[in-house]
Amino acid sequence: MDERHEEAHADGVTRREFIYLTAGAMGAVGAGSVIWPFINSMNPAADTLALASIDVNLAGIDVGQAITVTWRGKPVFIRHRTADEIAQADSVKLDDLPDPQPDSERVIKPDWLVMVGICTHLGCVPLGQKEGDNKGEFNGWFCPCHGSQYDTSGRIRKGPAPANLVVPPYEFLTDTTIRIG
Repeated sequence: MDERHEEAHADGVTRREFIYLTAGAMGAVGAGSVIWPFINSMNPAADTLALASIDVNLAGIDVGQAITVTWRGKPVFIRHRTADEIAQADSVKLDDLPDPQPDSERVIKPDWLVMVGICTHLGCVPLGQKEGDNKGEFNGWFCPCHGSQYDTSGRIRKGPAPANLVVPPYEFLTDTTIRIG
C-alpha cells in the first residue's frame, strides 16, 4: 500500500477516516433536510392553533340563562345555574348515576357549568339551552334522537348515552371571564 494514503495526521486520524466521517456527516444533514418538512407538516395549522382557546365574557348572562359558544368546532354550553339547579345536582346519589361523578368535580364555581354540548351516545346536540326547550325529567338537557337525558350537572341519568357530557379544560381569568382550552 502506498504510504501517502495512510499518513496519519497529528491527532492520529487517517485521510480515509476523515473522508468517511465527512461523508457520514453530510449524509445526516441531507437526511435531516428531507425529513424535517415531513415532521413539520404534522404540527397543527395556524387556523387550528387560533381556535385552541377562546375567552368568553360571562357578564351578560343572568342567573338561569344559558349560552352556547363554539370552541374547536364544537358547541360549548355555559349555564349560569340557579340555587335550585345547584341543589338538585348536589343531592343526587352517586350510586344512581350510570357514570358517577360528583357535581364538585364538574365545575370550578358552582354557579357556572361549562361543558361540550355533544351527546355522548351518537354525537347529537341535546336540547335544553333555550327557553321552552325540552329539558327532560331531570331539568338539564334532553337528546331527542334516542332519548338520553342529562341532569343540571350534565350527567347522564337516563337513556343510551354511556357517559356524562364532557367538561372542557377551562379557567376563570376574572370573575366574569373564562378561557376555554
